[in-house]
Amino acid sequence: MQFKLFDDQQQLRLPQHLMQYTPGFINESEASRLLKLFLTTVPWEQHKVIMYDKEIVTPRLCAWYGPRPIRENDVRTPRPMTAELQSLRQRIMVVTGIRFDGVLLNYYRDGNDSVAWHADKDTIPGVKTDIASVSLGQVRNFDFRSKDNHSQRYSIALEHGSLLLMKADLQKYWEHRIAKSSTPMTARINLTFRKTHV
Repeated sequence: MQFKLFDDQQQLRLPQHLMQYTPGFINESEASRLLKLFLTTVPWEQHKVIMYDKEIVTPRLCAWYGPRPIRENDVRTPRPMTAELQSLRQRIMVVTGIRFDGVLLNYYRDGNDSVAWHADKDTIPGVKTDIASVSLGQVRNFDFRSKDNHSQRYSIALEHGSLLLMKADLQKYWEHRIAKSSTPMTARINLTFRKTHV
């Protein structure tokens, strides 16, 4: 069964110990400026991964900015944060009280780009950490389901300029995805700010 996260008053019904959603974290004009900037200046990469014993090309582009690889043996090239990413990181730290030191950008070019069901891997070995996710561009549904009971599902539409703080227990007990869409979609960039050391 699929549940929406909002009732008629647009209030979250999911317990806030799992996540906090802030629409309009970045105003529309600034969000649009950042979307255009990142689309044209980020050195996007596409990689192959092993899924279900098969090698596939990831159906999205990505870039990692941080002081070290996102995790051991990761193939993504670590890059120093730009001024714009540093500014966003600082603003998120003020709101959340969490000091992130890296950010993974994912570029969903259209409705064919997606990410399958998964829980984010540890950026600090053996430790689940909070992740702050900023969405720019096309509104896409963020689905998540209980690892123990796949029929327990929720969905939230991630809006242009929004901030979603995913608490550590979300990665521990839940999986999430951005599904493919048969509806025509334009570009979306998702920035997930992460911790790579305690």
